[in-house]
Amino acid sequence: MTEGNIELLAEKAADLIIESKRVVVFTGAGISTESGIPDFRGKDGIWNKYDPDDFTIQKFIAKPEVRKMQWRLLAEGGLVKEAKPNAAHHAVVELEKLGKLDCVITQNIDNLHQVAGNTPEIVFELHGNMQFVRCLGCNKRFPMAEIIVRVETEEIPECEHCKGMLKPDAVFFGEALPQWVLNEAAKRASQCDLCIVIGSTLIVYPAAYIPMYARDAGARLVIINLGSTPMDSQADVRIDGKAGETMSKVLDQVKKKINK
Repeated sequence: MTEGNIELLAEKAADLIIESKRVVVFTGAGISTESGIPDFRGKDGIWNKYDPDDFTIQKFIAKPEVRKMQWRLLAEGGLVKEAKPNAAHHAVVELEKLGKLDCVITQNIDNLHQVAGNTPEIVFELHGNMQFVRCLGCNKRFPMAEIIVRVETEEIPECEHCKGMLKPDAVFFGEALPQWVLNEAAKRASQCDLCIVIGSTLIVYPAAYIPMYARDAGARLVIINLGSTPMDSQADVRIDGKAGETMSKVLDQVKKKINK
């Protein structure tokens, strides 16, 4: 089901949600762009402003000048943009309140699902979270804001506990995805009965395997994205639309049907 009136498609998606017991929501950059966060690869994205080669884990660890540059950019707001959740994030929170949501699996590093109100323990961040910093020595995690204030007096802040190297808690180029997150995401996708993809082109791997695991296990599939994806032909409902507008319509239909 890839064509038709958005209201009709939203109703069909709502029917699938109502029929389901374990919904997994998989989100990509398209949900965050509506909160004002540029797609990393888009025309206004970070990789059009900075050289991706300067953001490899190898260079970060080996070269103090690279760490110094990145902390300066972070302090100046060049890498982390303050943003607020949009209607799509809030719709996913509503799914949790309705008891339908098993978990959120996200490619995004902006913390917006948690800010919107989803329980942090059911948000699985495949690429980490730029609102936090982790020590590569003792593995202690700190709020990014707590470390940023130190950059004014420390060009390269160190862990106050063990003097270890601090790194933004997002996955850098050349760095493996956190294995436990990937394993849990794959497990939950394989056990869900409905997977809703919101704002992902499904071309970044291994993250893009998640909806495939769900589909292969027999789950229904809803894809909401501006532009095509490699899994469009496998979707039970495919909506080419904006995340916030579309998810609002879907949740309106869900509530209307539940309250009949």
